[in-house]
Amino acid sequence: MRLRLLLAVLLALAFALTTGEPAFAAPKCTSASKSKACRAAASKKQASKKQASKSKRQASKRKYARKGRRAGVRRAVAGRLSAAKKRVARARRRGTDEPITLRLDEHGLPRLSSSAFYVTNQNTGEVLLQRNARGVIPIASITKLMTAIVVLESGSSLHEMLTISEDDVDYLKGTGSRLGVGTRLTREEMLQLALMSSENRAASALARHYPGGRSAFIEAMNAKARLLAMYDSHFYDSTGLTPRNVSSPRDLSRLVAAASNYPLIRQFSTTDERYVYINGRAKRFGNTNGLVRSADWNITVSKTGYISEAGRCLVMQAWMQDQPLLIVLMDASGRSMRTVDAQRVRLWLEEKPERLAATHRGQQG
Repeated sequence: MRLRLLLAVLLALAFALTTGEPAFAAPKCTSASKSKACRAAASKKQASKKQASKSKRQASKRKYARKGRRAGVRRAVAGRLSAAKKRVARARRRGTDEPITLRLDEHGLPRLSSSAFYVTNQNTGEVLLQRNARGVIPIASITKLMTAIVVLESGSSLHEMLTISEDDVDYLKGTGSRLGVGTRLTREEMLQLALMSSENRAASALARHYPGGRSAFIEAMNAKARLLAMYDSHFYDSTGLTPRNVSSPRDLSRLVAAASNYPLIRQFSTTDERYVYINGRAKRFGNTNGLVRSADWNITVSKTGYISEAGRCLVMQAWMQDQPLLIVLMDASGRSMRTVDAQRVRLWLEEKPERLAATHRGQQG
């Protein structure tokens, strides 16, 4: 009996090894099977398929998410590069890389888009070009040249730390600033940012920290204007944001001439760029006048200005033919037209160098 049982077991094992199926396999389930074991097996098989499908979908999603993130990074980098190239292109257009066509009127004078201008030889007083020279108009951020003069003549320490406060925020025009409330910089840094980058909050802080406060600063600005015989001029703030700051092109030529006597104004107003550490991070500030980067120009004083009432403005002391010229261009017709007008003045003088020597002497007084 035992021998027969052992023989049966061996035969079953041999059958299992040859067929690949378990020796004592459970009965196969058919579509008609309704036993609990069959239903459980079917449910388990379906759940397994669902889990496998879900895992496959999740893996696919993670794969495409990784691809999407990489593509997003590539697009962001490409976007930043494109934006940087556009900024460089705009800076070049504002400077000298844009072809300038010299157009002359019936008198042989350059046609300029500025509604008022005044170009003189500082050494001789000769008036080379003028239009509406005595017209009293808003001067925008050209104001900051007078701001710088008053700061330097006050004798206040350039190393003293000044703080941007809520009082320096522009609520008149709503202009922005990279100098957040609470920013602390030296008076020298504030002065450079006001002149080079036309930072309104810096100019406001300079006036607010003046001995006697802002009202004393404005009084000093107007007193200095009278000393410079700028009788068409009046100042109401240190930034130029208010259109009540007015002057004439002739008066502004005197302001530029006076500013040229201060080495720091010459240096700060013509610096191409500067990195300033604010809250532990270096921030780049650039010059608002693209011409200071041009090898075609020798600019020793520069200031731009813009508010809607004043239009695009530019004043400079620039050397040509070893002569210091005072160039005042007010209310140009477009964003880049003030520098285009300056280029046309330079081309006009370079076309016939004798023009600088042959112009009739004009009166500045």
